[in-house]
Amino acid sequence: MTTFSTPTSARWIGSAHPFDLHEVYLDFRSPVAFGLTEAPHSAQLFITGDSRYKVWANGVFVGRGPARSWPHAQKVDAYDVTPHLGVGHNAIAVQIYQPGYSHFSYLHRGAAGLLAWLEVEGETHLVSDARWRVRRNLTFLSAAERVSIYGSGVELRDLRLADGWTGPDYDDGPWAPARIVAPAESPLWSGLTLRSAPNLSEETTILDAARLVACRRGKSDATVADPHLRLRAGWSAAQPAAIEADTDGWFAPQLAPDETQYWLFDLGRAWTCQGVAAVTGAIGGEEVLVSYGDKVRDGELVISDPSTYCRVRLTDATHLGTGEQNVEGFSLRGGRFILFALTGPTGPDLRIRWGVRTAAYPLHADRPLITGDSELDAIIALCETTLAACLQDTFVDGIWRESSQWLGDALVQAVALWAMSSDSGPMRTTLEMAAQGAYADGVLPSILPGEVHSYCVVDYNFSWVELLAFYYAATGDRELVAGLWPTLTKLLDRFQEDVGEDGLLRSQPGRRLFLDWSPQSRQEPNAVYNLRYLYALQQAAELAERVGGMAAAWAALWVQRAEPLRACVRATFRSDERWWDDPARTTRSQLAGALAILTGAAERDEWEGLAAALVARSLNLDDSHRDGQLVLASP
Repeated sequence: MTTFSTPTSARWIGSAHPFDLHEVYLDFRSPVAFGLTEAPHSAQLFITGDSRYKVWANGVFVGRGPARSWPHAQKVDAYDVTPHLGVGHNAIAVQIYQPGYSHFSYLHRGAAGLLAWLEVEGETHLVSDARWRVRRNLTFLSAAERVSIYGSGVELRDLRLADGWTGPDYDDGPWAPARIVAPAESPLWSGLTLRSAPNLSEETTILDAARLVACRRGKSDATVADPHLRLRAGWSAAQPAAIEADTDGWFAPQLAPDETQYWLFDLGRAWTCQGVAAVTGAIGGEEVLVSYGDKVRDGELVISDPSTYCRVRLTDATHLGTGEQNVEGFSLRGGRFILFALTGPTGPDLRIRWGVRTAAYPLHADRPLITGDSELDAIIALCETTLAACLQDTFVDGIWRESSQWLGDALVQAVALWAMSSDSGPMRTTLEMAAQGAYADGVLPSILPGEVHSYCVVDYNFSWVELLAFYYAATGDRELVAGLWPTLTKLLDRFQEDVGEDGLLRSQPGRRLFLDWSPQSRQEPNAVYNLRYLYALQQAAELAERVGGMAAAWAALWVQRAEPLRACVRATFRSDERWWDDPARTTRSQLAGALAILTGAAERDEWEGLAAALVARSLNLDDSHRDGQLVLASP
């Protein structure tokens, strides 16, 4: 396993203008004096950045990162760059993207920075310091909307300003010297930790005719400034117009001014990905749009309407330079469908070939499940594909509009992953990141990492307790559980403060009671909320007994809290031989029924009838909610 010790001379470096941080892309190059007298046998590059980086060694793409993390537990990536370095002058080139704001997978610190060092044959050979050169990349425009309320910025690029800056022979003399932002460990970034998740495996594939769903041609309204709105309207109005590629996948569209050719490709399933293009013969100024979709409805690609709640506008725009070039953005996106658009005028020699760069978690599914039943096996394959698509550097809820790690989703994802694979890494990462982001009162955040206080979902804390218990049962990892024990005890003590005189739990002001699409009652006291707390206490008590030692002393306390709560829950929400979601008997839900069985709040002689009702509701294909029916847990 790779380990590291940060060199004392390494510094976080940035640009000369530390306050202009809105949608900024900074280019860094290692000092000209960086050279090697002989080809290395071992060369390790350690790197991290805020918010994200891409790195090249002598013009060869090495990787991207860092793995998502809280700034006080900053992740560092390590790369073997031995094959990319040689005798004489070498160049490490890094691009840092800084949105200038927090979002659902990043916590902004009011600074942009790069920290890196290179070890050759085990000795530090290069560190990020004031000798590095830096500039603001002018091909990216800062006047960019966000891709959604969850993510960072759309990419607006002009390749007429590109200059091939990542290679070893590039002259960075006109660039500025890097500014020292902070020492390696600082109030801005601290707790440097080597990335535990594997790097995603990236692969570029030419998109061939087999994946081409549709081609259209039409006019583009140049008066519409937003590329996403322009593409949305243009695709809808365009007419079918087949255009064939040659045997190598190259298209040669001839387009008049404001005329647009569209290509829609189906990747077969959702991928973390990036639409790319190879171009020759460009006259300069042609516009390429790349947009991502996740569904088709009534035979038509659903292109998001950014005026709706999530504000999704997943369309990046690039103006071409002259001649030969590659179109490839900075950020990975996600979806099953990629829609490309090319707007003229084009010259007579233009040729373009579309591709996709996919990034996949290297999951080793060493626990295959094959039943021999074709329908069941198809369902299993669908579940495995879905889970694989929702793995990046950790679990994510979906890769199209969001790519966020929600604490509440991680429990079911972890159970599903453990059924497929002995890889416990994503499970461990979720547990650790939630604990690292705990509020001062012990309550855990719901977005990891994220400064999203309005989505602090209180019942997700109980998911974390269940996940910790499941993790220990699966792995027997006492070291991690011991490290997280203070988080567990403080969390449960905090929720005990919310128990009222009637013995029931209420939610916390300003924090969310459920983030759930189920139309069950949220009136308080609430059965599901109290049952989830009860189950968390029971799981914690069982965990304490299994771990033993000093932890075992907590078991009695948590049992002491659980038993009166179980009695109060039964007395309040069990009526007319039914389990209700609130004392007013507004709704009855599958969640309350299932949790009543799991916790023992329902007596044993009730289990069979209650379970039969839960199953019958799930098998009813009518998902609409009607009075008197059990509310579906997941409509």
